[in-house]
Amino acid sequence: MLDIQTSLAQPIVIRREAYAAPDWLVPEVALDFALAAAATRVRARLSVTRNGAHDRPLRLDGAGQRPLSVSVDGVAVNDWRIEGEELVVPLTGAAHVIETEVEIAPERNTQLMGLYASGGNLCTQCEAEGFRRITFFPDRPDVLSVYSVRMTADKALYPVLLANGDPVESGELADGRHWATWHDPFPKPSYLFALVAGNLAVNRGSFTTMSGRVVELGIWVRESDLAKTDHALHALKLAMEWDERVYGREYDLDVFNIVAVDDFNFGAMENKGLNIFNSRYILADPDTATDYDYDAIAAVVAHEYFHNWSGNRITCRDWFQLSLKEGFTVYRDQGFSADQGSRAVKRIEDVRGLRAAQFPEDAGPLAHPVRPESYQEISNFYTATIYNKGAELIRMMASILGPETFRAATDLYFDRFDGTAATCEDYVACMEEAGDVDLTQFRLWYAQAGTPRVSATLDSVGSRATLTLEQHVPPTPGQSDKAPMVLPLRVKLFGAESGTALTEERLVLFDRARDTIIFEGLAERPVLSINRGFSAPVIVESDRSAADLAFLSAHDDDPFARYEAMQQLMLDTLVASAVHGRADHEGVIAAVANTLDDAGLDPAFVAEAVLLPSESFIGDQMAVVDPDAIFRAREALRRDLGRRLDAQWRRALAQGVAPYAYTPEAKGFRRLRSVALGYIAASGAADAAELAFAQFEAADNMTDRQGALTTLVSGTSDLRIAALDIFYNRYSDNALVLDKWFQVQALASRDDTGAVVAALTRHPDFTLANPNRARALVGAFSANQRAFHAADGSGYRLLADQLIALDRLNPQTAAKLLPPLGRRRRFDAARSGLMRAELERIVATPGLSKDVFEQASKSLEG
Repeated sequence: MLDIQTSLAQPIVIRREAYAAPDWLVPEVALDFALAAAATRVRARLSVTRNGAHDRPLRLDGAGQRPLSVSVDGVAVNDWRIEGEELVVPLTGAAHVIETEVEIAPERNTQLMGLYASGGNLCTQCEAEGFRRITFFPDRPDVLSVYSVRMTADKALYPVLLANGDPVESGELADGRHWATWHDPFPKPSYLFALVAGNLAVNRGSFTTMSGRVVELGIWVRESDLAKTDHALHALKLAMEWDERVYGREYDLDVFNIVAVDDFNFGAMENKGLNIFNSRYILADPDTATDYDYDAIAAVVAHEYFHNWSGNRITCRDWFQLSLKEGFTVYRDQGFSADQGSRAVKRIEDVRGLRAAQFPEDAGPLAHPVRPESYQEISNFYTATIYNKGAELIRMMASILGPETFRAATDLYFDRFDGTAATCEDYVACMEEAGDVDLTQFRLWYAQAGTPRVSATLDSVGSRATLTLEQHVPPTPGQSDKAPMVLPLRVKLFGAESGTALTEERLVLFDRARDTIIFEGLAERPVLSINRGFSAPVIVESDRSAADLAFLSAHDDDPFARYEAMQQLMLDTLVASAVHGRADHEGVIAAVANTLDDAGLDPAFVAEAVLLPSESFIGDQMAVVDPDAIFRAREALRRDLGRRLDAQWRRALAQGVAPYAYTPEAKGFRRLRSVALGYIAASGAADAAELAFAQFEAADNMTDRQGALTTLVSGTSDLRIAALDIFYNRYSDNALVLDKWFQVQALASRDDTGAVVAALTRHPDFTLANPNRARALVGAFSANQRAFHAADGSGYRLLADQLIALDRLNPQTAAKLLPPLGRRRRFDAARSGLMRAELERIVATPGLSKDVFEQASKSLEG
């Protein structure tokens, strides 16, 4: 095993520029598993071929297994050696058959990478570098192999045996064991390998592809959870049909299986033909899952299915190209979700997520390009930049090309690179070729980190208006000087008096540091609508007045732009209050009232439009974040909105109450009711707690119940404790719902939230061994700006304590929870110093993983 302290003293940095093709290829792999939780034997038969003219030995990656034997061409050899964690086998010929046997211990695998035990079952997670924990192999994405897998196991313990591809044979053995073989005819990298053995029940279905083939579908879960899988199965069928219709992509195997497991570092994994999911993204019924959960399940099921082409049939050449598959697939799943409901609300949700996670990442010490240049631990680059910003790059290219040309470009990409390991450059080149465009400058989006800032000034004289645009990309670690980016900005002008459009929407390709656009023939003073639909992932700073923003919030015909105008009006008001003490709420109150009274608007859109920006997003607008001032300013505006618009909030609370239905309209009413309840509580209304508790008790669904609980938990009424106890007692045997119980308390807006969370870390049901539970409490707490950034540093100490403990079990999950400490330079000197002290304590911890070390050390440097 590699000595971790040595590796931390001199961390190995992997650089994109150092990429070299593999010395050896592995066209075929045969694996034989003798499965058991305590000790699993893995025999691997690799057909290897020398790649090019060289005399270098075969090097196979490994981690933690016990090697038992090595043979070459059927003959046992002893000249192999272990260097670091690599198995090195000298070979002289151009092609050989290498056989190894190793032993691994799934039940002791707390990192949840490789083969591990979860809930009495055995399962795998191999992305990014988990396959090396199963057997010795060139564990890199550009080594594509055809896999055959044989499994034997105790039938009583593991009656179900699943692997990639299609089933071939199965049978019984005399000793109570049984066996099954699977074969995947499509070459794939090792990170897509999957295996599951367990006591599972299945919800079966089928889908007939556009060429008439029948694909057998199966969602495998515990018997007790079977009734909660119908939504996921329906979403899978919708995704398969959508991918055929929108992208022309047909599924290629005879079966498609999904398995839900409780212990999982990610949301899900797209392994070829056998997707393994975190159970939170499969299990749903109205009593235990919110509308958000239902939507997320459909989106993640679609995402992993779409990977069959954008990730599996075409994989990435190296991990620097990770966004090739993830950014493109996020864009595809966003399109699918938008088609299932409100496109406007979906776009709002996607942008809000981008601003909450990716914009701060771009502005902090962990900023990196969509195609990074180096890393120490690849798992640290499964980030919002790779996924969400990567999706925005695809969206911009689609906007530049137009729908029909973009579809032709994706067809070209799928056809040209099917069965290969490709690069981001390969994808962009297909866009250029199909669209007959030059995207040379656009490639800067892959190479430059940071969020561009755009200044937009509109000057009008008579019937002529001039829009002046300036752009600047702030410096980020390792990139001090940035070139101008290509920014596709959708713009339109509206008449300030008439409220009607003065121009058609125009797509402006802004690609210089400064540019001007002229509008002629205007009949009245124009008001600027810019970056409509969030056409570019930028920060826009404009000279629009509060009156102009209020006007756009009522008249803009682009739903996102209308929402954006309201949000900007709220932001300007809140920042002025937090920084300068100017609390003029009239403009916001009038705009919110107008939105609530507009009967033509979708309730889901109304709920998003009238919701105030989060405390953290307000902080992102300030030179130095002041959590206490932000909280006071936001609560004051919430109080005024609640009091002044009490009748409207109560009307919204009473609307749409009906037996549960999972429909866009019903979801919109439920969302608006929860928002209204929050404003009534913020107003200080005497009956607020009773209203919330009444909804909590009467709710026939988790959305209304959790919405009411969220309101109660931030209050001071005795009904808060009663509701928490009722919720806990009702769902104490349901891990996923219990996560909600922990999370809602960690996000509470109370003076004692830090103390409550500290006590919850000692609760009998809290465990760091389960990633969902760790994220629900510790992750949610660090996102609670007011509580986490307590002036005494107690929030920072709590997070650091939990990270150090979690790192011993699961470094990957621990590293994902560290970034809030890295944003220390955004805060005052006292808080920044306290955060730095905790980062230094983390770095000094003996035995620290390279996952956490990389994140913490970069956070100290930034």
